[in-house]
Amino acid sequence: MMCNDLDSITDALAGLTAPTAPGLADRIFGSWLTAPSRLGAAFVAFTGAGVQFVRSAESVRGDATVFAEAYRDRFGRPLRPAHRAPARLLVALQRALQGRQTPVRLDLRGLSEFERDVLTATSRIPAGQTRPYGWVAREAGRARAVRAVGSVLARNPVPLLIPCHRVVRADGLLGDYMFGAEHKEQLLRAEQVNLDEVAALARQGVYFVGSNTTGVVCFPTCHDARRITPAHRHGFRTIGTAVAAGYRPCRHCRPTTETV
Repeated sequence: MMCNDLDSITDALAGLTAPTAPGLADRIFGSWLTAPSRLGAAFVAFTGAGVQFVRSAESVRGDATVFAEAYRDRFGRPLRPAHRAPARLLVALQRALQGRQTPVRLDLRGLSEFERDVLTATSRIPAGQTRPYGWVAREAGRARAVRAVGSVLARNPVPLLIPCHRVVRADGLLGDYMFGAEHKEQLLRAEQVNLDEVAALARQGVYFVGSNTTGVVCFPTCHDARRITPAHRHGFRTIGTAVAAGYRPCRHCRPTTETV
């Protein structure tokens, strides 16, 4: 073997011990940890860009291997335990998983533009309120893509951080949830959503509530709607009916014009 060949091999081997290029690990691995949430322990995967994947421990049978397999199926990369999570991320994550309005950096790379738009719209639903799938579709710029919205939310990579549990059916029923309908109700009741009132109104064919003093019509869970006294409250099946009666849609909850 020629001397210059040996030099080339030596140089190549030395390169293997060089420090990892910045960002290289993120392209190869995701990191994971566990954190407390409103649904008990949660498995959380993250990269240097932010949180990428969240699942309740119950949903993966408390098994880190099952969680890692789900992550690999979704993102095509392996996971490794996080020996040391970024301090700011960990504090914000724990607060957010417990339901506090705390911003957390998210890594939504790899999602389609429509998926990101759906998740962004969903993230704007305030705690203590709900919106129908049609509202999310409209806010995402695809008003007719209601079924597609449901499919996106069923695969929400970061539930609890992006509150897909606040998206409900237009007929007043809660609808499905990736962690089960019981947990969806649990989360909403913990946020003090007026679920019983909404269900009672739906049985009467009422899906929007207006105030005859302000002339504004809202979703029943809207903060403004819940302040309307019974004497000044009027119920409507559709926004079109309310508008025809002289009401204007609430600028906070932005009710849709869809019918039920």
